[in-house]
Amino acid sequence: MDDEAVLVWLDTIVPSKTGEQLSELEKIILQQVWLGRKYLEIADFYGCTEGHAKDVGSRLWKLLSKVMRQKITKSNCRRVLEKCFRKAGTISGLFDYQVTSNNSFIENLTENLSPQNQENEILIKPLLLREEDINFIGRSDAIDDIDNLVNLGSKVIVIQGEGGLGKTTLAQQYLHSQDFDVVLELLMAKETQNITSAQRVVEEWLKYDLAQEPGLEFGVTLGRLKRQLHSKRIGILIDNLEPALDGKGRFITPHRNYIELFRILTDARIHCTTLITSRDRLCEPELNVTHYRLPGLNEETWQKYFARREVEVDLPTLQKMHHAYGGNAKAMGILCGSIQEDFDGDITAYWQENHADPLAVTDLKNLAASQINRLQNLDSQAYRLLCRLGCYRYQDVSTVPTQGLLSLLWDVPSEQHRQIIASLKNRSLIECNKGKYWLHPVIRAEAISRLRNSKDWAIANHKAAEFWTDSVEIIETFQNALQALEAYYHYIEINQFELAGKLIIKSRNNQWGQFLPLGSTLYRMGLIQPVLSAIIHIINHIDDDKKISELYNILGDLYWISGQIEAAIAYQQKTIFLARQSLASFINQEDNSQAFYYYRMLEVDSLLSIGLYKIDLWELQESAQLFQQVINLAQNTAHHPWAEKAVVCLSLVNSYLEQYPSAYLLADECYNNIKAEPNIEKTGRFAYFIQILGQTYINLADFSKAKEMFSMAFNFAEESHYTQVKAKSLSGLAEIHRINQEFDLALQNHSEAIELLDKIGAKCDLAEAYFQLSLTYKSMGKKSESQVNIEKAVRLFAEIQAPKQVGKIRCQLVVI
Repeated sequence: MDDEAVLVWLDTIVPSKTGEQLSELEKIILQQVWLGRKYLEIADFYGCTEGHAKDVGSRLWKLLSKVMRQKITKSNCRRVLEKCFRKAGTISGLFDYQVTSNNSFIENLTENLSPQNQENEILIKPLLLREEDINFIGRSDAIDDIDNLVNLGSKVIVIQGEGGLGKTTLAQQYLHSQDFDVVLELLMAKETQNITSAQRVVEEWLKYDLAQEPGLEFGVTLGRLKRQLHSKRIGILIDNLEPALDGKGRFITPHRNYIELFRILTDARIHCTTLITSRDRLCEPELNVTHYRLPGLNEETWQKYFARREVEVDLPTLQKMHHAYGGNAKAMGILCGSIQEDFDGDITAYWQENHADPLAVTDLKNLAASQINRLQNLDSQAYRLLCRLGCYRYQDVSTVPTQGLLSLLWDVPSEQHRQIIASLKNRSLIECNKGKYWLHPVIRAEAISRLRNSKDWAIANHKAAEFWTDSVEIIETFQNALQALEAYYHYIEINQFELAGKLIIKSRNNQWGQFLPLGSTLYRMGLIQPVLSAIIHIINHIDDDKKISELYNILGDLYWISGQIEAAIAYQQKTIFLARQSLASFINQEDNSQAFYYYRMLEVDSLLSIGLYKIDLWELQESAQLFQQVINLAQNTAHHPWAEKAVVCLSLVNSYLEQYPSAYLLADECYNNIKAEPNIEKTGRFAYFIQILGQTYINLADFSKAKEMFSMAFNFAEESHYTQVKAKSLSGLAEIHRINQEFDLALQNHSEAIELLDKIGAKCDLAEAYFQLSLTYKSMGKKSESQVNIEKAVRLFAEIQAPKQVGKIRCQLVVI
């Protein structure tokens, strides 16, 4: 459709119906919106402010709505005006112009353009010079229907219909064509047992799409999401909902939490549109959702699609095929591919051979089975690859790169690999975009069913797991992390629990310059629940004490981060028991140097961890004993780095216990070692313990060194996004400002520290931060504010079951 042609038409009818002429800016807005531009781009193009462009645009849509007698907005103007233009008889069809006639029409129009618009002529060329997207045709009415539902106030729309209708494509096209600040997507698992929990979904949206930290509790996390939905225009796609529904259309018992999420999404006050695709109707009576039944594509669309794919259309045959498959979009693509590949584009010959096939019905699953059977007869190697591709989940990592396909062709000569992949692409049995592949859900269901019953099931999953493992050498991004974890699910499918455990403890370099087990890196990136669930699922199936001990070590840190300190201690104690049991079996350390190093490392690391946990519980004597144990075991050995960390922690504990000479001696030893280490500020290897040393120096009243240590830790944390260290460093700097009676700076640091700790859900650190804030208010003479923050600290310490911390805080409350 030509935007200039519509503009000429509007120049005629608008004055006749309203007596008003379109202004130059109104014309520019219409042209640029037609091209998908945003108001900021339009303002830059015209030379005005964004606010002015929005004001003029708002007036324009109201004017056009009045003229056309239907609601017109920025998002739907092109579709509505095309319809009105067509009905007015201005052109005989939407895509019937020939390019040559278009070009002459353009030349006539551009002669009268203003000099400014002539300079930007490329931005206002008619859109019909671009071909219609062949993969998304025949859905303008559906787009209008959804737009109307949204304009009428529908917040959650369930696009319902059988498989292959194009529900997902329609939802994606609609959401990405709107002026949303961000579009969130949830690809629901294809199999019920793999469905992601609602809590994890919302956590990932907040953390990785909205740059917000989730809370430890689901209600808190939902509250933070709701605030984002109030402040931003957000589009949400929830794809393939039916695996989460039971036979009555209600959420299955393990995933009833989705009701709480949907209740937020249906709130009439939020700036959010949610599209859900599902084969089944959603029947939760307490949820106010709108269902939209997506019809099949019409016969005209099928005719256009086949013609564009260079299949000579025999209209009576096409009509029979369209009727048999109910206008199914996926069926249309599969049939067209088969006709091209196997019948040289002869639609009549294809139908003569297949019209009596009992599988040729409207159900797309049966169609998939029919096409896969045909592939089996015509290309056995491509058939085997298709079935093997069913083992990939297409969930957390929704596509598979070319190398992932090649890894499943272990029994095929390499020179045939590309041909086999091309065979699947040509028959539309595999989806592809820019070297990334995936299976349509119905095709995948049929493929995995056949794979499970074949001799390839175990080896295909094993090869897929090896591919995912080998594809990630260093974990620098969230996508790297998810990709590395994919191998775990393949091992679980074939009951290879030992290999699954080995994967979780496999060490890799990460974005912080550390060489850590996969599980440790994942939980530091925020994937706490997936790692926790993964380890719990396999831990009782593993016989190797070495793997078990390291998995327990990781579980301890997971529970500590989650605020379950007693459980964290219990798992670290299990690690210590297994490590010592193995160490006792070594008669000669030199003969078992690698194994001895490994178990001693687990022992000292777990002892150090429990010591840190004990500080959070304010059990200082026990903590000091544990750090001394680490020093005795590790000092001047291969494990000396753990001794260095333990010395830092022991100096802190001694300062709390008012053993100042010992604390000062240890602190200065650590300080000199840190200052002597090259590039310490860049590597951040010691960052967590540097801020601990800063706290020690505050307790020792050496504020110069304290500030130096906190500043060093803060600078590293700022660059590397180590939120916990940054927050604890700010809290320490706030203490120094309080002591110097720099209260404005102190309050600023307190506020920022508390905000950061609240975002990551670090309860112990947050409680201490509130306590320090209360002391600042006390120094300022503001007793009421001091008491409020003491009570917050008490509540948090009570939640993590730290009675000695509560007692310490209550003593302060009595003083106040």
